[in-house]
Amino acid sequence: MSAIVYLHGFLSSPLSFKARQMKAWLSEQQPELSFHCPQLTPYPAQTQAELKALMEFLQPEPVWLIGSSLGGFWATWVAERYNRPAVLVNPAVAPWQFMPDYLGVDLNAYHTDDSYRLEPRHVDEIRAADSTPITRPDNYWLMVQTGDETLDYRQAVAKYAGSKQLVEEGGDHSFVAFERHLGEIIEFFRTFEKAASR
Repeated sequence: MSAIVYLHGFLSSPLSFKARQMKAWLSEQQPELSFHCPQLTPYPAQTQAELKALMEFLQPEPVWLIGSSLGGFWATWVAERYNRPAVLVNPAVAPWQFMPDYLGVDLNAYHTDDSYRLEPRHVDEIRAADSTPITRPDNYWLMVQTGDETLDYRQAVAKYAGSKQLVEEGGDHSFVAFERHLGEIIEFFRTFEKAASR
């Protein structure tokens, strides 16, 4: 049974709107697929350890990745190391650029009571986790909206230049009407597996 792993954004959680949309749609339309959305902290080394443990738990079953915002950065990190397909939704390309703004202050998660405090070493950790340049462009489908008010979509378009891309005019960082593409996302993953099995 294939597993969908949804990686949420900075200070978000499995209660994010897109994660809940994906889970509900899969249970109705693709119940044979398992869904996993780990609670990720903003601490890079801890996130890497948790993602490695999750991959070890899920494999050898096929793992399909969906990453939103900072989750797109981590989905790329996993995809590069395990040769897995990933759909990236308005992904963060260089998160170390915005992290200094959050150093030394109390950060509260959006959907839980969790709080965090970033230190300079966390910026170094996430920079060390960068997967630029990507080595398997065919593994990715980039989905961005030009109205993203949080991240510059052009950075993602440039990084994933050799990959399948959907660039929609307007929208915002949440990727408006994400649910329109859920069926296409599953088809992208199934096509990847067919090609990999040849």
